[in-house]
Amino acid sequence: MNNQQAKQRFGIIGNCPKLARAIDVALQVAPTDISILVVGESGTGKENIPKIIHQNSKRKHNPYIAVNCGAIPEGTIDSELFGHEKGSFTGAYDSRKGYFEAADGGTIFLDEVGELPMASQARLLRVLEGGEFIKVGSSKTQQTDVRIIAATNVNILEAVKNGTFREDLYYRLNTISIQLPPLRKRGGDIYLLFRKFAADFAEQYSTPPVKLTDDAVEVLKDYNWPGNIRQLRNFVAQLSVIEQERMITANKLQEQLPISTNNTPMLFEDKNKADLSEREILYKVLFDMKRDLTELKKITFDLIQKEGNTEILQAVNPTIFNDTTDRSVLVNQNNDTQPIEVEESLSLFDQEKRLIEKSLLKHKGKRKDAAAELGISERTLYRKLKEFGL
Repeated sequence: MNNQQAKQRFGIIGNCPKLARAIDVALQVAPTDISILVVGESGTGKENIPKIIHQNSKRKHNPYIAVNCGAIPEGTIDSELFGHEKGSFTGAYDSRKGYFEAADGGTIFLDEVGELPMASQARLLRVLEGGEFIKVGSSKTQQTDVRIIAATNVNILEAVKNGTFREDLYYRLNTISIQLPPLRKRGGDIYLLFRKFAADFAEQYSTPPVKLTDDAVEVLKDYNWPGNIRQLRNFVAQLSVIEQERMITANKLQEQLPISTNNTPMLFEDKNKADLSEREILYKVLFDMKRDLTELKKITFDLIQKEGNTEILQAVNPTIFNDTTDRSVLVNQNNDTQPIEVEESLSLFDQEKRLIEKSLLKHKGKRKDAAAELGISERTLYRKLKEFGL
């Protein structure tokens, strides 16, 4: 199987050189039993690489099992992967084979491997090193012959530094690394994928496919697509169902595209959305502070020039003389109107707290509405409320 055949077989669309390189590497390592780590952001199609490898390996007639490690609760992950004996825990009414036993002789794909608990990582390392595992509740060592392909959309090296991922496991998995490019780096592939999805949904819903004007195509290519191929597919589905006009203009496309809050490309998507949301709220606080300060200074200067009286300052902002860290302008004893700049103290903690209080007051304590206005998740808002003691 060559590169083009692999694309046709697994429905891969695109001519991006980095995508072609990833497929070529997959085909080259397929005949071996080397462990593979597939790296890329969420939604880039990482699940296709293990299928290509398995179907071009000597194991292709044996089982292929894909496991989403991030979707299995921590308390049951070992039982799912390695199996358990009857009575080993509450609800274990019978013995059960785990995925490593069921996939014997074949390939197992561990998606979101970075989500594995540390205890499970130790068990996985043992499988990689000697093909051995022990069922939960058993003391008997069993053998398995499986090829392991793992994938992640988090920065594993950062996880190793943070102590949440074993370094020895990383090097065992990362014998060969295959990097999939994000959609924003694939140029013309974006429009190719749009047309493919539009045709698919047109057939599914028995309607003419949505099309783009030339300027709309440029808007499509310039968008950041943080959710990658998955986001693009969902977006085309939305257009196919909602839009009455089948020809989409640039203005219409911009209206429908969600606001991308992060225009800076990232190598890896951060699984902890709270970090990104905190940056967003801090930027919002800083911009609001800068705008408010500029407006206050302008009003104050205009009033002083008209009245030449420091009482005007207190009328505009009563706290301007009470809090030395919040002063913007002073007038000298000779009633000169020349403003004197005073260094402003910018406490992000206080300003962020004040912004959250205002939003909660505005929405009468409704956290969902307040979080939506602030541009953060309810989970992040709840954590910030605890942090600020609100």
